[in-house]
Amino acid sequence: MKMASSQGGVGAVTALPNHHLSNGPHWNPGINQHQLHTARSLDRALEDAVCSGTLNLSGRKLRDYPGLCYDLTDTTQADMSKNRLTEIPPEVCLFAPLESLNLYHNCIKCIPETIINLQMLTYLNISRNLLSTLPKYLFSLPLKVLVVSNNKLVSIPEEIGKAKELMELDISCNEIQVLPPQVGRLQALRELNIRRNCLHMLPEELADLPLTRLDFSCNKITEIPPVYRRLRQLQHIILDNNPMQSPPAQICLKGKVHIFKYLNIQTCRLNKKPDSLDLPSLGKRFLPQPLTDRYTLISYHTTTYTTDKTIDHMHHEWCVPLNYNDNWYNIYLKINDTGLTYYEVLMMSMSHAICFPYVVAAFCRSSRQEPSDPSFTMRRKMEHLREEMEQVGLLRQNLESRLKVLLPDDVGAALMDGVVLCHLANHIRPRSVASIHVPSPAVPKLSMAKCRRNVENFLDACKKLGVPQDKLCLPHHILEERGLVKVGMTVQALLDLPASKPTQLSAV
Repeated sequence: MKMASSQGGVGAVTALPNHHLSNGPHWNPGINQHQLHTARSLDRALEDAVCSGTLNLSGRKLRDYPGLCYDLTDTTQADMSKNRLTEIPPEVCLFAPLESLNLYHNCIKCIPETIINLQMLTYLNISRNLLSTLPKYLFSLPLKVLVVSNNKLVSIPEEIGKAKELMELDISCNEIQVLPPQVGRLQALRELNIRRNCLHMLPEELADLPLTRLDFSCNKITEIPPVYRRLRQLQHIILDNNPMQSPPAQICLKGKVHIFKYLNIQTCRLNKKPDSLDLPSLGKRFLPQPLTDRYTLISYHTTTYTTDKTIDHMHHEWCVPLNYNDNWYNIYLKINDTGLTYYEVLMMSMSHAICFPYVVAAFCRSSRQEPSDPSFTMRRKMEHLREEMEQVGLLRQNLESRLKVLLPDDVGAALMDGVVLCHLANHIRPRSVASIHVPSPAVPKLSMAKCRRNVENFLDACKKLGVPQDKLCLPHHILEERGLVKVGMTVQALLDLPASKPTQLSAV
């Protein structure tokens, strides 16, 4: 009996593969197990998306949208990259709260008009697909980041100028021959990547944008327009693998400062006037009082020594030596009635040039109050001021790059209500600050009590996330705008925290 039963069991097992062989010539039990596991994993991902609002279907070789049986209309982030989709699923275009959509590495050939339903969408990555055109209606969305690299685009529609909130645009690795001048209307654009296209020239309209990074390498560009000297916030310019003639290759190899020096000199030659520091945007609102003829200003890129009674009227007198490096402009100040020679006022980076009149005036006031200060004391003061401005610039860069926002010129005033800092804490670790008081159209300015509550909640979140005590600023550094350097240290320490560090947060 036992043997017969055993043989019957063997027979049943033997019959199982034969039964499946009839359905396909290459059946393999291992593949079937994998498919079952994949199906269970897919169901689990869809169930998680229903609860969390984050849909992750990356790398599943999907040809169709699998979530028809699930209510995912509350989804805020969707990652469907590395699949085999031939179109953007119509169901996804009905996710009204969707803020981020990643469709990298699929087989999508066009963008449907129904995408205009996504009026909360700020991030769209549709790179490495088969797009040949970008539709006009795409730029009706409130996009802040648009990545369409590695497609088959041959042009960019003029309607791109409507994307007023766009901060990052990556159209690299396409076949674009001309950029429309409407790109110059993207007043929030900070990063532009047009690498590896078929461009022969750069539009002059880019000169008025607040770009910090510009990459036009691997094109056919021969000239950088002289008006690009106005890109004072530019930190990185990448132009290799172009047949550059102006500036010459030997100038381009020396770095950004040499390139801009060349552009400024070329402009001065074209205008047939002596070289002068191109600072037309230096508003007098930063200058508490006019400079007198006791103070002498020297241009960073010439050997011409100039004296002025105001910042706008300069007259040549005599020549002095000039030094500069690839990071900073050297600007000198002379106080005629002291026994001192030339002082290094401040090595201003292009991104902070707008603060120059304020710095000169502040230095002049301190010089009048302490005319007998020794040389080393003055240099120490200037070095301290330079370091402070570097820290404030780094603070601005950290906040803008992480939160994809543009801060006003007065960083301290923008942070004093604590709203931006609370959002940064929640960006680092969601729900770090459970409640944030924000202004409304009816009440555009928060009360001091609510500002203090936001600031205290931010600092409490920093403590719980693991920011060291010695890196924490105090509430008055934020509320009274009296310690931006210390605020910058706190923000930097928050950003430097390990991403995988487990942290228990109590409800605020």
